[in-house]
Amino acid sequence: MPDDSTDTIDRLHELLDRAASIVAFTGAGISTESGVPDFRTPGSPWMVNKPIPFEAFVKSREARIEAWRRKFAMDDHYADAAPNIGHRALARLVAEGRAPAIVTQNIDGLHQASGVPDGKVIELHGNGTYATCLACGWRHELAAIRPAFEASGEPPACVICAGPVKSATVSFGQAMPQDKMSAAQQLALEAELFLVVGSSLVVYPAATLPIIAKKQGATLVIVNREPTELDAIADLVVRAEIGAVLGRLAG
Repeated sequence: MPDDSTDTIDRLHELLDRAASIVAFTGAGISTESGVPDFRTPGSPWMVNKPIPFEAFVKSREARIEAWRRKFAMDDHYADAAPNIGHRALARLVAEGRAPAIVTQNIDGLHQASGVPDGKVIELHGNGTYATCLACGWRHELAAIRPAFEASGEPPACVICAGPVKSATVSFGQAMPQDKMSAAQQLALEAELFLVVGSSLVVYPAATLPIIAKKQGATLVIVNREPTELDAIADLVVRAEIGAVLGRLAG
């Protein structure tokens, strides 16, 4: 049974109130409450529109076309998604200066939409709300890419260098952004309280971050509806809906 007892939630907020430095690490679970589908739920639309591996995207025009078709199909699934109470609660921690940044595995941009400055969101798996050129790095907006793609059926090319343009997410087989991972690791080393919110903690190397924090003496708290592989080393585990648990932080 999920542990959403009043005593457990009160204990969580006692820990949050005492901590001077809180690093929040978020996964898909925080955004499913906004209607964004996750990868592992049976029947997930991600199973129909699986991301194209990076190597195939680079090598094949046909793969790039299919990748963009699937990208826009998935965007339509959560086009109306908005930050929920969990996002707003974490945004408040940042605004109050109690959280130096939010580290996220999510690509939906909802932390920024909740009011967290872009520079205080460390996106380990990139961002699906815009695209970049793989050759020169130029940013491209989806609002311009989609109508051109749907009219021509051709994968987008960079307006600067004509290189291939890809959603700014980290695809399977694509290198993790080392600057982001390094920044996240440094936060884990410095955290007084490391708060995992809605992550199954099965994707590495991101899932090493709570371990790093715990080894450095941080209090480790995991808020997730399902058990995780790191529950055994956590100081507190809350298995409940995120909004219900963090709601009082949002004011």
